[in-house]
Amino acid sequence: MPQHCAANFCSNRRTVDVRTRGITFHKFPKDKNVRKKWEATLQREGFTASDSSVLCSEHFKQENFDRTGQIVRLRDGAIPSIFSFPAELQRPEKCRMTVTSIKVEPSLSVASQDATETCTSQPQPQSNDDHGYALPASLSAVAAKLKEALARVESLEREKKNAMAREKRAKTTVQSLLGDLSDKKLINKKLRERLELYSDLQLDFLEKQGHEYTKEHREFALTLHLHSPKAYNYLRDTGKLPLPHPHTLQ
Repeated sequence: MPQHCAANFCSNRRTVDVRTRGITFHKFPKDKNVRKKWEATLQREGFTASDSSVLCSEHFKQENFDRTGQIVRLRDGAIPSIFSFPAELQRPEKCRMTVTSIKVEPSLSVASQDATETCTSQPQPQSNDDHGYALPASLSAVAAKLKEALARVESLEREKKNAMAREKRAKTTVQSLLGDLSDKKLINKKLRERLELYSDLQLDFLEKQGHEYTKEHREFALTLHLHSPKAYNYLRDTGKLPLPHPHTLQ
């Protein structure tokens, strides 16, 4: 059975669907002092965390996480601080004692006591000069999610930019090789046009793979060797392009 987040009013469970949304789950710390702080922030009366109790990442700030490795971890001493408690669980403010309440007549003492009890049992609404309502308690949680989403977008943009740069370098490298062969009269114009069809080849990938050649790389090598063995041997002997031995092309 999937583990539930131990926070009140949090419906996140440790399922594949929840993990795909980027939500991680973290066990309560073994350090007794830190564990008590976690339990206190939950405001769950009589709750004591077990070794299997977990909290989801939505209750922590972004600076609480260490994302340098493959596994998202909490930094040492991290304390959960993002919760959405209903208004009735908010701690009320005590009424101030005034001179008027002290100098009441005996006949009004019971009414004064009732008024005091009523005041302390109701939560004090937050003042707002412009509107007659308070900001939602989950505003900080929404802000944290937005910040995390923006960080993901920036990461994807960087990956896209790097991929485009690698593709551009690969095309430039193929063009420079063909230009070098043309200058040395090792290929003619017609052969160059045929070889330019392979301008998208990832030459850096070919170098890393060693003897592992893709179908496109083998087609490029076979076309070059078939129409200009001299050009093929030139690139292979000079090491400007890793090419398979001609005998392996048959």
